[in-house]
This record gives sequence, structure tokens and C-alpha cells, in this order.
Amino acid sequence: MIILHHLNQSRSKRIIWLLEELGVEYKIVPYRRDSVTFLAPPELKLIHPLGKSPVIEEQGRVITESGAITEYLISKYAPEKFAPSQDSEEYVEYLQWLHFAESSAALPLLLKTFVAKDGAPTNFLADYAEVELHKVMSYVDQSLDGKRYLVADKLTGADFMMSFIVEILSKFGLVDRYPNIARYAQQLESHDSWHTAQALEAQHG
Repeated sequence: MIILHHLNQSRSKRIIWLLEELGVEYKIVPYRRDSVTFLAPPELKLIHPLGKSPVIEEQGRVITESGAITEYLISKYAPEKFAPSQDSEEYVEYLQWLHFAESSAALPLLLKTFVAKDGAPTNFLADYAEVELHKVMSYVDQSLDGKRYLVADKLTGADFMMSFIVEILSKFGLVDRYPNIARYAQQLESHDSWHTAQALEAQHG
């Protein structure tokens, strides 16, 4: 059985969604953020020294990092369903989007989140975050033009990864600035398992 160490309001919700889509047996071990600091509890460090989530355990392995977990689970349980064939033209594109979510896409959103939480005026950071966010999301929006999903016209690991980015964008009230991303968000929400993941997050959050 797969054990998912799940922190509320974190990236691990997309792993719940993926596990639901895979239909594999799994168990959620929930953790709650500190209500004041919003940091993860120290108990998570008993699973991995960084004390971050998501973390999965399977057959004695402890695996961290959303992208690595997504790639591992799909490769093991459903490579043909949720990833293009490795000898296809689309596979490199798939890998790029899979890792884009935690690199280019995540940084400006994290900066914007930190600036908002800090609440103090900045000399550089707030403006930089806004400019970079618009540049990155405009690229995503353009890339989704005429598409239902990011790659191969089907739900793939790239979409599980990007779902968290879309969710943060929505929380900032910015998703409607990008019509293709807004349409993409509705496409992701058309999956029953997406709603199951939302319900499980609410239950453990």
C-alpha cells in the first residue's frame, strides 16, 4: 500500500488526485499547518529531514518532491494512460511541462504569496513577482490555445502537476485574466477524481 503524508493546503493535493485516477490502494496520513506561522508541523521531519509534503512511502522507499512522485507513480502504474510514449514526439514536451510546474511556474506565485504574507513594502520583489507572473502565465495561456490538456490531448502527469499552479492563480483571483487557463481549469475540474481530491483535502484540512 502507498502511504501519502499529506499536508493541508499544499502541493500534495495533486498527488491525492493522481492516486485517485490511478485507482491504486493508498492511505493518507494527514498533517496540519500551524495556524499562526502556516508552517508544516515538526512531525513531518520524522518522515523526511526537510519536513515537507508531499512524501510517499512504498515498499520501504520514501519518495519526496511532487515531480518525482508523479513521474514515479505514473511510470509504475499507468505509463500508457498518463504519459506519452517515450519514443513519441510529445514525450520531451511532456517532460518539460511536468517540471515546469515546480520551476518556472511556481517561483513567481511563491514570491507573490510571500510578499502578501509579509505585508511590508518592498523595493523590488513585489514588482518583480508581478512582471514575472504575467510573463509566465501568458506563456502558459498561449501554449493552451486550442488545447484541452497540455500534451497529447489527454490528461497526463503534466496536468496533475500544473493543477496546483492553476489553483493558486485562482486563489489570487487572477485566472480570468488568462482565458485559455480559465478554460483549462474547467477541463481539469470535469474529472470526478478531481472533486474527490478536493473533498479529501477538505476532510483532512
